[in-house]
Parts: sequence; C-alpha cells; structure tokens
Amino acid sequence: MLNIWVVMPTCPPTVLRRCHACPSGRLRVNGKFRVNAHHKLLDVWLLALCAACGETAKLTVLERARVRSVRPGLLDRLHANDPSLAAELLQDPAVRRRNRMALDWDGAWRLDTGRSDRPEAWDKARAEAGAEAETEAVEVSVRFGARIPVRPARLIAEGFGLARAEAERLIAEGNLVSTVRLNGKLSGDFTFTLKR
Repeated sequence: MLNIWVVMPTCPPTVLRRCHACPSGRLRVNGKFRVNAHHKLLDVWLLALCAACGETAKLTVLERARVRSVRPGLLDRLHANDPSLAAELLQDPAVRRRNRMALDWDGAWRLDTGRSDRPEAWDKARAEAGAEAETEAVEVSVRFGARIPVRPARLIAEGFGLARAEAERLIAEGNLVSTVRLNGKLSGDFTFTLKR
C-alpha cells in the first residue's frame, strides 16, 4: 500500500537579506504590496519587516512595467494584498535573484502523514495485518506543496516518529531506499521504501 505524505508551508519563510537600517540579515514578509503608477508604467514591491528593528524593506516584484503587460487578475491580487500571491512570488527564482535574497524555511512548514487525522484507523489496519505487516515493505510518496528544501532523513524521522540518527542508520544499512539521494536536501516530490 502506498502512503502519501505532504510537506505543506504553514507561513511565509524568513527572507535572508541584510536590513538597510541595522546589521540584521532576516526579514519577515507580511503579504502587503506597494504599487506605484508612473503614467503608464508600474512599480510593485513586496513589503518586508526587519526581524530586529522593524524597519520596512521593499522587495522588487515589477520595475517600470507597462500597465497593459500586467494581467488584470494579478493587478487585482496586488491591490488586495493577497498573502498567497506573496508566497508565490517568494518562490519565484527571478524575484529572488533580482532582490539578492535567500529563504529560510525553518519553522515554516509541516509534514502531513495522514496519521494525525485518524490514528485509530492506522492502529486498526496494523492490528488486522498482524504478522504479515512485519515482513512487508512500506512505500511512501512524499509530495511538496511548495519548493521547500528539506533533508529526506529529517522527513522520514518525523513521519515515522524516529530519531534522525535512526533514520540515517536505516539509509546507511540499505533498509530505506529511493531513486533519489536521501542524504542531501530535496525540494521536489520523491518516493522511498522502508524495508522491515
């Protein structure tokens, strides 16, 4: 049986970029935009607050873009300060390059294994399977709701309730196998098998 785990963002990540007012290198995005019109040209910034001093920083989204080149739906979302748009733009490599910033996802995501919603169903299935479950392999498909770089060993440890060292030991012994490398960081979907 294939289990599906989902890595979901819980809040916007911390932006790693130096504050212009203090030596802090961390900014918090609150989902607010500033849109300036210069006749037929638009400038759009995503506003971020310094984690240390609270000073506002502007992350450039559009610079001197023609009004007609911006989709009306996008413009409406910018004016409405859509927080999901802010999350999308933080994921955009062009926006990250333009603003010379990186993202820190620590504490901004969670792993949904499906077990938290119905733990008694998992226990019942395990009891019904009995001794056969001990010899079978568990196959898990991990899906990402956003491009969040996470170490697979950390996900596996959290999903099965193991210590990270135990998950790394299972990988080293060959009891955790996958077509992708499980020792680095991944931000895309993958599948792994746990041999019991």
